[in-house]
Amino acid sequence: MKNKSFAVIGLGQFGMTLAVTLAESDCDVLAIDDKEENIEEISEKVTYAVKADVREPGILKALGVQNVDVAIIAVAENLEASISATMQAKDLGVPFVVAKSMNSLHGRILDKIGADRIIYPEQAMGLRVARNLLSGGYLDVFELSAEFSMAEFSIPESWIGKSLIDLNVRERFHINIIGIKQGENVTVDLKPSEPLPDRCSIIAIGKNKDLNAEPAFMK
Repeated sequence: MKNKSFAVIGLGQFGMTLAVTLAESDCDVLAIDDKEENIEEISEKVTYAVKADVREPGILKALGVQNVDVAIIAVAENLEASISATMQAKDLGVPFVVAKSMNSLHGRILDKIGADRIIYPEQAMGLRVARNLLSGGYLDVFELSAEFSMAEFSIPESWIGKSLIDLNVRERFHINIIGIKQGENVTVDLKPSEPLPDRCSIIAIGKNKDLNAEPAFMK
């Protein structure tokens, strides 16, 4: 099956986290930013990373954005770049375009030019809190896109002392374990053969349909 492909345009904290997380979930990610230092930071973590000014007409076509499944416009602070990138992505026929908005006026503009989904940071935080309250055993849930979320949950009792190889969660539950948290310490360089400790929480990424309110791995 073909990997889901994303273009993430704008590598601030939101865009950077999103691009890396999607790449770690085996998605193909094209990361675009106009700052060389951001490209250098992410270049080995995603499929492609390119320095470009998205205000330039035709630049997204030149970079192949028309070939992705989802384009995420994360340059909300630069209104001209946000509008230009959104319009280019829609004109190129990208199936799903997500755009981050600074405010309601910006959001209305993005809606008028065809953004399929608009993210309002304050609204997104409110939805995140509500979802956390409704999500049963989850300690935290963060929606990355219309299809993917990242979740933190206490280690199921049946997982304690078993390794990632033993659990085979990717095949069994269609989720990807990206780290464990013990107190304030987060470990992301997990060794698949090492047993998971007691009293930790698991950080995982998966499709929203697999991270439902009562996932099988919590039972």
